[in-house]
Amino acid sequence: MSGSLSSLVRLPLGGIPFVAPRPDADEEPLANVGRRRAARLRLSIPAKLVTLSETRRCVLLDISRTGAQINLSRPLGVGEAGLLQFADYELFVSAIRAATGRNGLEFDAQIADEDVLEIRRFADTFELDQRRALLREAQQWATGRAAA
Repeated sequence: MSGSLSSLVRLPLGGIPFVAPRPDADEEPLANVGRRRAARLRLSIPAKLVTLSETRRCVLLDISRTGAQINLSRPLGVGEAGLLQFADYELFVSAIRAATGRNGLEFDAQIADEDVLEIRRFADTFELDQRRALLREAQQWATGRAAA
């Protein structure tokens, strides 16, 4: 078969043609496709969700500039709002998806890329700090010293 890769057209199962991009084409950032409006950063850090009626502990599973996903025992109903607190952040949120033990949340105002990176740094050090604290507590218990 002769010709360049840029001239190939493939028909996937759906029958919609896919044209392979030219390797020398000027590249522009791709628009986000699908339900997500921004790339998500995977996490696992403790958080609180404050609503008008209660405050609940939850785990922040992922975050982006536009929203987050949390794990909690009893999720909010779609459309319910609250304040998500974690690290040094407090963000007003609305539930846009609900599933057993999970909520997809949308922020009232987008956060900056720098904030997402700062949250990543917090998450990276949080796990290490937790391990150190647990080790320190175990050492104090083993030696019979009271925790400080």
